[in-house]
Amino acid sequence: KGPIHNRKKPLLFYFNIMKCASPMVLLEFQCPTTQICVEKCPDRFMTLIKAHSNKNDFDYYKNYCDQSSVPDILRFRLCPAMLTPSTPFTRRCFPALGQKGGVIVVGNNSKFDDGSGTMKDAKDLVAGVKNATVAIEARQTMMKIFEDYTHSWYWILIGLVIATLTSLLFIILLRFLAGIMVWVMIALVIVVIGYGIFHCYMEYAALKEQPGANVTLQQLGFQTDLAVYLQIQQTWLAFMIILVIVEVIIILLLIFLRKRLLIAIALIKEASRAIGHVMCSLFYPLFTFLLLAIVIAYWAVTAVFLSTSNEPIYKVFNDTPCEFSREVCNPGNYSTSAMKAQCPDTQCLFAFYGGETVYHKYLIGLQFYNVFLFFWCANFVTALGQMTLAGAFASYYWAFVKPDDMPAFPVFSALGRSLRYHTGTLAFGSLILSIIQIIRVLLEYLDHKLKGLYAVAQNKFAKFLLCCLKCCFWCLEKFIKFLNRNAYIMVAIYGKNFCTSARDAFFLLMRNMIRVAVLDKVTDFLLFLGKLLIVGLVGVFAFFFFSGRVKAFENTAPNLHYYWVPILTVVIGSYLIAHGFFSVYSMCVDTLFLCFCEDLERNDGSAARPYYMSPTLHEVLWKNKADGDDLRLKRQQTEEDRSL
Repeated sequence: KGPIHNRKKPLLFYFNIMKCASPMVLLEFQCPTTQICVEKCPDRFMTLIKAHSNKNDFDYYKNYCDQSSVPDILRFRLCPAMLTPSTPFTRRCFPALGQKGGVIVVGNNSKFDDGSGTMKDAKDLVAGVKNATVAIEARQTMMKIFEDYTHSWYWILIGLVIATLTSLLFIILLRFLAGIMVWVMIALVIVVIGYGIFHCYMEYAALKEQPGANVTLQQLGFQTDLAVYLQIQQTWLAFMIILVIVEVIIILLLIFLRKRLLIAIALIKEASRAIGHVMCSLFYPLFTFLLLAIVIAYWAVTAVFLSTSNEPIYKVFNDTPCEFSREVCNPGNYSTSAMKAQCPDTQCLFAFYGGETVYHKYLIGLQFYNVFLFFWCANFVTALGQMTLAGAFASYYWAFVKPDDMPAFPVFSALGRSLRYHTGTLAFGSLILSIIQIIRVLLEYLDHKLKGLYAVAQNKFAKFLLCCLKCCFWCLEKFIKFLNRNAYIMVAIYGKNFCTSARDAFFLLMRNMIRVAVLDKVTDFLLFLGKLLIVGLVGVFAFFFFSGRVKAFENTAPNLHYYWVPILTVVIGSYLIAHGFFSVYSMCVDTLFLCFCEDLERNDGSAARPYYMSPTLHEVLWKNKADGDDLRLKRQQTEEDRSL
């Protein structure tokens, strides 16, 4: 589609393809040269100066000029300075480059006239053609990916529903068969990764007989069609090595942590009992997801409004020395302006979006402020979810007779308490974390800007200092997240302010450092294996379906440009879904663990100060079985006394 006079002109022609060699082309996808639609690509060498003296040549030359009268064409330079033999590619005219005797040629010539009488080497065209081609291929790849989504979105949703049902089924089975399910999960993870190793080896062996499959990744270079990488041996060898390393690490961890695994399994059993009495907690991540979606939408809309508030800026582009080079110009009257009169070889072309007002000068600051608000709101939503779940599970732990002493709706009660009494605590904890995160963003931005400065890029001390700062703030962010999580649990238990709760949680964990390092983290490892299993099962199913490897689905699977697009989407979505369900388990384990440590310090197991922990949890996390039996007898005696 386009103007009527372009209806029969399907090809795009660049006035000066060498201007596409600018690195900005790769960032802005905009080549700083005039581009017009033509019926066919030029097939000969010609310059405007020579063509103007010959009527037949000039009639041919006008096919590649802007639509205007001959005097205007000559006066305002609406024609390219030269033509070179070109061939159509992706509906664009590119110089017909080739090799002759090891020398790059265009139209069988190693040199060409650039229109000013200067002879240029054909190799000078290569950079411009390469940049323009990369930009075109990137656009085409994005269009193909979009088409793949339009053809496969229905099946992607089905895959995500399967991941949701699988996660929910896994959680339900953990409620009743925690020990068996954990061991089955461990075995299946090893089997799934083992099958991945076997599949990679079979693909690697099959490609041995294929010509050209022994090309290295370095020789292949960057390709927009990722399916090309699956046709070489080195890709499958790399996949196989990675999976072997992961398999060995998991097996070694299982061997060295086998005794701790039994304790962690018992802790998961206790968490399963707690979740069994608070089943609605499994669906709380949906509420968190909804709130995060609102926060992300608000941030994205604000960022788009800020970005699109810029105005198009046009600047002077020149081939010869000019005092107005890169100055702002107006394309509407540039042909009659003083700039054009003094520098007739210049053009007024689009440069970027921006502005010269105070608002435009501080626009980057507004974007950073918007990012900071996004971090703050997102961290607040996450903190609200953590405190709500902690309050629900704490009400289970501190109920002496479970579940009779628990509130009727523990999740809603905890959510109400968090919003009514602890909004300031959540906001303050989120603020601290957001400040650290925005500092990390500023460091990344500073690093990106300084890389463009040669003096700074070569300064090893500056690079070392920046690297240390980035590393330190990364560690600080992880520590603050850990501290905030446990502080919210203490707030849910006692209702104190953030600083007091953070201090109490920190020293309580320090007094139980060994238990934290061994039990809590081993449990996190087992839950991670559960997420890995669900992602692996759904990912394998998606691979066989979308790749058409199974004949039963060969006619059902959609015809795609890149079958890895829906597979990758399903895998990432499955991980997020599994993470949402298992995050409830993780929060339950952390809450029960912290409550257990607090219970040990507050109570001594006597009739006056009985433990609130279950006898099973007492056996697992503290003393031997005999002490657990004593605790069970004391618990029964205390309950009988209370009933009387």
